[in-house]
Amino acid sequence: MQPEAASPVIEFRDVSYRVAGTPVLSGFNLQVQSGETLVLLGRSGSGKTTSLKLVNRLLTPSSGEIRVKGVSNAEGDVIRLRRSIGYVIQDVGLFPHFTVERNIGLVPRIEGWPEERVRARALELMQMVGLSPDMAGRRPHQLSGGQRQRVGVARALAADPEILLMDEPFGALDPLTRDELQREFFLLQQRLHKTVVFVTHDLREALRLGSRIALMEAGRLVTVAEPQEFLRSTDPLASAYVRAFGDGLESAANRGAS
Repeated sequence: MQPEAASPVIEFRDVSYRVAGTPVLSGFNLQVQSGETLVLLGRSGSGKTTSLKLVNRLLTPSSGEIRVKGVSNAEGDVIRLRRSIGYVIQDVGLFPHFTVERNIGLVPRIEGWPEERVRARALELMQMVGLSPDMAGRRPHQLSGGQRQRVGVARALAADPEILLMDEPFGALDPLTRDELQREFFLLQQRLHKTVVFVTHDLREALRLGSRIALMEAGRLVTVAEPQEFLRSTDPLASAYVRAFGDGLESAANRGAS
């Protein structure tokens, strides 16, 4: 007898989203399994960020349902839902008047953690994402772009959420810093096994970080495949992506390779 498949942590069920009657997402069905990094890949306007924002109810679907850990995310307290999901965006969104430690400890403090525990958690996460303890008292303007992004990742992890949503988190960084953070994130995910939905338009990044790649176009899901399968896909749009990005894709798909 075959064991039952584990229930998905995130599930889109025939989800559509429209703005002023114009479809942004149409008939979207997708499952995200526990501990995987599911990459939403596609061009600008394909619906990637919209899909991400529907998970934590920054947007509400026009039709269909999103289930998080088996329960419709339309049920219950939206603030509680958002605090239970880590969220990392390209421009980080740190509070400029807060120190690094206060930015990282924001959600645990809101949740009522004891102050000593909050400080210990912030320092633990700083070390985990490659920030030295002496940066705890700095403010965002005193940090480089890569350091701010590390603080953003640490803040998203602070309350130990099971789910992490990441929207082009490394897209604004220079190539060397981006490469370094991709490598560090891959190693961090190997350690933490969070359920991650990661948005990017960069195929190399998708191949490098994704357990599976979900290719989107014009608000629809085109194909879902593991990295090596994606490279061999006969789907015309997937093949076009592979041709456009050219050399070096096999090494990128070699799970965290440079």
